[in-house]
Amino acid sequence: MGQAVPLVHQLFAAPIGGSSHGGLALAPLDDLDGTMKNCRKNAPPYSMDCSPGIENHAMFLVQSPEDLIIREIDEAAEELLLEHLAEAISQLSPTQARRLHARFTLEKKFREIATDEGISGSCACDSVTGALKKLQKIFTKNGWLEKGD
Repeated sequence: MGQAVPLVHQLFAAPIGGSSHGGLALAPLDDLDGTMKNCRKNAPPYSMDCSPGIENHAMFLVQSPEDLIIREIDEAAEELLLEHLAEAISQLSPTQARRLHARFTLEKKFREIATDEGISGSCACDSVTGALKKLQKIFTKNGWLEKGD
């Protein structure tokens, strides 16, 4: 019987960029000057699997049970935060709530809010700043936010 040829030798024995007999070949990533050479234009530079592009699927690995639990906890905490925020915003004056919504949800600038409401830009800024301070006090008072935050 013939002597077995190691896989590494088989891979490097094939022509660079592919093989004529359908086998797998490794192409060099770059030469000393940093350019890609001897690679087919639209093919991956190398693949250790029979399916080209299998390396792209490595980003979509199955998460561990611990990761799933952490994600569930994070989602629950975010949902609770949103509930607290809705409750706190309901305690603001309608004007402050409207201007806060315009500033952060609609992403308007203070001068845009001022133009819409017929007030000065500094008045819009003061109103939104006051709303934020009031929200912070509500969160602290209800224990939803520690004083250090």
